Amino acid sequence: MNQQPSGAFIAAAWAALFAGLLAFNIGLWNAQMPLNEKGYYFTVLMYGLFAAVSVQKSVRDRQEGIPVTAIYYGLSWVSVLLCLLLLTVGLWNATLTPSEKGFYGMSFTLSLFAAIAVQKNTRDAQPRGQG
Repeated sequence: MNQQPSGAFIAAAWAALFAGLLAFNIGLWNAQMPLNEKGYYFTVLMYGLFAAVSVQKSVRDRQEGIPVTAIYYGLSWVSVLLCLLLLTVGLWNATLTPSEKGFYGMSFTLSLFAAIAVQKNTRDAQPRGQG
């Protein structure tokens, strides 16, 4: 069964992705922290987005009978968990207020969720066999 996503869901997914990315990056831009710390958080965000899309794709491929190696499937999941751990440890040790830590955590989570939704919509919109 290949059900096409609605236009509203596609728009909502893209809006959520842009909102999460924009909020996270504006927060980093305005943060009073060293440049290397900003780079750390930005890199964790980018790695997390890649890992989340990779998990979505490998799970979907397996559901559709497309071969996915166990090592890639496992590395995808480990990457997502590692990103969450890296962000958690970074925020735990950061000299930020609790509200700032929550802001980064929520915008990171929104971005990962939205990236998965955008990837799912992109895959659902493709004709069968082009995934």
